[in-house]
Amino acid sequence: MSEYQYVEHEFAPVYNEESQVLVLGSLPSVKSREQGFYYGHPRNRFWKVVAAVLGVPEPLTIEEKKRMLLVAVYDVIRACEIIGSSDSSIRNVVPADIKSIVAHTPIRAVFTNGKTAGRLYKKYQAEHIALPMIELPSTSPANAAFSLERLEEIWKLEIGKYL
Repeated sequence: MSEYQYVEHEFAPVYNEESQVLVLGSLPSVKSREQGFYYGHPRNRFWKVVAAVLGVPEPLTIEEKKRMLLVAVYDVIRACEIIGSSDSSIRNVVPADIKSIVAHTPIRAVFTNGKTAGRLYKKYQAEHIALPMIELPSTSPANAAFSLERLEEIWKLEIGKYL
């Protein structure tokens, strides 16, 4: 896939009245959109890392993932043009509504999963959300510079401050 495609976010944010932190990606990947849920690429380490942060077994089904109550999950982008899953190709961004999630939860901090999500959050969201934002290293398989163990260590250290 080498042409731009207009993509709208297809699934709702995951959170509930107990969510204490919000983790934002940029936009669901092609694999995630195919599965209809966040971090669906089999090599993405997100669910392993979050399970380690919370000290629970890795969730395997979408329902198990939704039950990870303390961590809310969504994305910075509601719609954009993108080539495949390439964050570097993102253009013409329509920001997601993060304010309504924060308004209905006890979320104490926002974390971004990777540099692109962090950059886009700062550009489109930060001025509207009065919470600390911490940019975490991406769990994407494209981020080979970080081992699973190192990701778990960093995420646990940073998110643990707010749980």
